[in-house]
Amino acid sequence: MAHDESTRAARLLDAQAKAERLFTEIEARGLVAAGEGERAVSDKVRDLANELFGTTRHWHKRIVRSGPNTLAPYRDNPPDRVIAADDIVFADFGPIFEEYEADFGRTFVLGADPLKHRLREDLPRIFAAGKRYFADHDDITGKQLYAEVERLAAGAGWELGGWHAGHLVGEFPHEVIDGADTESYITAANDTPLRRTDKTGRTCHWILEIHLVDREHRFGGFYEELLTL
Repeated sequence: MAHDESTRAARLLDAQAKAERLFTEIEARGLVAAGEGERAVSDKVRDLANELFGTTRHWHKRIVRSGPNTLAPYRDNPPDRVIAADDIVFADFGPIFEEYEADFGRTFVLGADPLKHRLREDLPRIFAAGKRYFADHDDITGKQLYAEVERLAAGAGWELGGWHAGHLVGEFPHEVIDGADTESYITAANDTPLRRTDKTGRTCHWILEIHLVDREHRFGGFYEELLTL
């Protein structure tokens, strides 16, 4: 595996492009459908990744969540649920392509509920605003970016669904992300700059993830991809 920075960046971008194609195919093939169980959809996506790219490994657990399960943060494991006709559903996958990790999440809305559609539309908008904020602040810390994402969410009428808004990403297996190591996350407790090198001198690359929730109406949505490239 090449370790020069230009090659690492190109491989991470290529991995993300493949993940984006995977999600385009998920929608085109109608895999997220009413009457399907979440685990069954997850297995279909796993099989589709293998069909399209020969991908058999994922660096984190495969997530498909619907309805009230979309409120649950990553670490939770809510019971399998059958997708309903008017549900909001999100998928979060971390496929490995040629030893480089992707981490990609998108939200799907079944039915015509305007509030759910507004949430889905706000997700990429808030992601883009967070990415612009990162680009405009050279010395930004994890704490500062988390606070900005939290502010953007509140301004749109949503809450953040978890304690962090992203994490390190890289070659597989990348530097172990320890739940107690706040420097690995975009979170309120991380006072270190996001633009830095790791212990081996490589540039740190980050995923920005936006998990928005509406606790009153008991649903949420999710959007994630590369922040730093």
